[in-house]
Amino acid sequence: MPTLPEQTRTAPTGNLLEAFNTAPADEAHRALLTCLQSPYWAHRITAHRPYPTRDALLAASDEAAYDLAPGDLAEALSGESLPALPEDTYEAAHMALDAAHAAYEARFGHAFVLYLGDTPPEETLDHLLEAIRSRLTNDPEREREVAAEELRRLARGRLVDFLRGAAP
Repeated sequence: MPTLPEQTRTAPTGNLLEAFNTAPADEAHRALLTCLQSPYWAHRITAHRPYPTRDALLAASDEAAYDLAPGDLAEALSGESLPALPEDTYEAAHMALDAAHAAYEARFGHAFVLYLGDTPPEETLDHLLEAIRSRLTNDPEREREVAAEELRRLARGRLVDFLRGAAP
């Protein structure tokens, strides 16, 4: 992660958790904000260091994400954008996704979030369009719950990438 000290960014994978645990709090906090733009979430994870294992850190991430208050959730959602489509995606697909996303934002007042995990690149567009169209039928309270769960999954995935040494 670009905001952690050089020894953290270049540490072997097995040492990334140790480097995260020992990084200055402000640097760890900034690095966590690249996983989820919620100061509450980042502060809570930073404040409970050190983590003895990767799983302990991921459990803390999940717990902090589950505890996001409505304002924290709104703040985290404001920092999100649609996932990038594969480079070879045709223009009409971009237009369809942009239209669906505009309808979603008009209905719910925030960006559409979806954890794609191990979705193959060639399935990204179909998965995004299917999910956004399906979720447009949710009432606002149900969609807030779904969006919160997707944010939790996104944060966890980005944190896993960080622990592997990959930038989120």
